[in-house]
Amino acid sequence: MPERGGGRAALHVVHGRQGYDLDAAERAVADLLVAMGKDPSDPHLADTPRRVAASYAELLTPREFNLTTFPNDEGYDELVLATSIPVQSLCEHHMLPFHGIAHVGYLPDQRILGLSKLARVVELFARDLQVQERLTKQVADWLQDKLAPKGVGVVIEAEHLCMSLRGVQAGGSRTVTSALQGSLRDDPQTRQEFFALTNTGR
Repeated sequence: MPERGGGRAALHVVHGRQGYDLDAAERAVADLLVAMGKDPSDPHLADTPRRVAASYAELLTPREFNLTTFPNDEGYDELVLATSIPVQSLCEHHMLPFHGIAHVGYLPDQRILGLSKLARVVELFARDLQVQERLTKQVADWLQDKLAPKGVGVVIEAEHLCMSLRGVQAGGSRTVTSALQGSLRDDPQTRQEFFALTNTGR
């Protein structure tokens, strides 16, 4: 990133994952319907393979964006926090959704970030086959690496349908994960402030 006073800077972010094969996914869904004793040629199911394949493509493909930063000329040195960012992902163990909210904050150093980009970074890693613990750490690590702030904090609260619809069927239960970097991890006062502002009270 440019040094202080270097003006606006934008890093074009692409997900860099292998391409999604819609045709292969559609064939796989048709095979799955047959395995479940269903007839893919049934008028009610005829378009289901295409719809399911397209749905997974959308859920697994993050949008490209520019990570826009600006010089911190005013020397702002307090937390910047975006709360209740919607998050949706797919459990890699059962391919069922988990969904909830993310709280993402950082303590600026020489650069500040366009606020909408915090939600974009969450989406970048959420649109994948995931586990919540990894997702939380990926967001924190990526922001620490690309923005170089004094610290980063991420909390995700989510309900997992693989837990609420099957297995123990614990509907309404929420899993909370956190990842901290820099001063948000090492400074007890800053850490406490972050959790107080996110109402997660750790």
